Amino acid sequence: MQLESLLKTNFTKMGNNKSTESSEASPLRGGGRGPFIKRKEFIQIGSLASASLLLPKFLKAFEGQALVPPGNKVVVILQLSGGNDGLNTVIPVRNDLYYKARPRLGIVKDKALLLTDEVGLNPALTGFKELYADGSLGILNSVGYPNPDRSHFRSMDIWQTGSQSSEYWNQGWIGRYLDAQCKGCDKPTQAIEIDDILSLALKGEHIKGIAVKDPRRLYGTANEKFFKEVMKNHKDQAGEQPADYLYKTMAETLSSADYIFQQSKLHPTKADYPKTDLGNSMKTIASLIFSEINTRVYYVSLGSFDTHINQEAQQQRLFTEMNDAVKAFVKDLKGNNRFDDVLLFTFSEFGRRVQQNASNGTDHGTANNMFLISGGLKQKGMINALPDLADLDEGDLKYKVDFKNVYATILQKWLKADDKAILAKQYEYLNFI
Repeated sequence: MQLESLLKTNFTKMGNNKSTESSEASPLRGGGRGPFIKRKEFIQIGSLASASLLLPKFLKAFEGQALVPPGNKVVVILQLSGGNDGLNTVIPVRNDLYYKARPRLGIVKDKALLLTDEVGLNPALTGFKELYADGSLGILNSVGYPNPDRSHFRSMDIWQTGSQSSEYWNQGWIGRYLDAQCKGCDKPTQAIEIDDILSLALKGEHIKGIAVKDPRRLYGTANEKFFKEVMKNHKDQAGEQPADYLYKTMAETLSSADYIFQQSKLHPTKADYPKTDLGNSMKTIASLIFSEINTRVYYVSLGSFDTHINQEAQQQRLFTEMNDAVKAFVKDLKGNNRFDDVLLFTFSEFGRRVQQNASNGTDHGTANNMFLISGGLKQKGMINALPDLADLDEGDLKYKVDFKNVYATILQKWLKADDKAILAKQYEYLNFI
């Protein structure tokens, strides 16, 4: 089997449910026939080759440079994959319609973490209640978009690209931000996803974000003797061949992996984080924020919140992981005087239906809430009204805030970017920052 076919097979197996960018062209499409390679050797290079495809060429030029001045604004995006149930997250504890629709699943007032006489948080979100109390938490309700789609894949694509529900885009809103920031510049801004696979959100036309789960692991993989020998024995040949792309990306990875790892060691956080996937990811993000890496956007996911059955236990488990990781992250940022410069926000591709189902769960819905966490919020607490449970659209919540208004606000006010060009439309700015 030829190298190009092997690579395509590997990419297919790497697919996950974070996006459905099926129309993206293969990076290996082109002229020439590549050399044959043994299956065992390909398996050895598979993970590195995959990682290298997510590393932009400009990183090599950054080695040894300090690029981030104090006060640099950072966005951390926490994706709640699977469709989190917003009504059991921010709870209308005095609304009889809520308890009528959820006789077994509704969270009673005595168990909710009360924010006001009308509103409580899920019992697992103790750290979020503390953030609410100290003015570091904002809650946006009824966030969604016109003509909502209840498919996980399609709705996630809409959120990750910032498109209308009738549009199909191949670049993500963060990827387009990266493209916009690099027009005519020699030090482009980058974005990092703490994962092994890059989401559609971070894929631009010219620049893509970086997907790396652990800088140390990527560094170790890139510096294995096998890869060093491959590069040592490689000789450039005339003509474009599929193998050339592999060698080039391997070479860039060896450099980029070293850069990311070395930068992450400059100011590693010494704080204690929970030993969970999200806890480890937030610890990695904190270390990179405290270092001199030129990154304005970090992206991380938690899931699955697809709670069709036995919702209470699953949501509480995930919320406990989220609560503990975010609490440690905020404490770390405050201790290092960076909390005012960091904005963390959560989103999910859709909420759940108001009525519980017969399996002690909820089915795919529409509008949802978003958490906004920062020391630099201008609006705090409950930013807008709770959803109106007496005014539903065929059993689903009606959206009141277009999520693209949130994106536009962050792009324009926090990242100082041209939101209209990035989102292809002028959206209304909100006042939370």
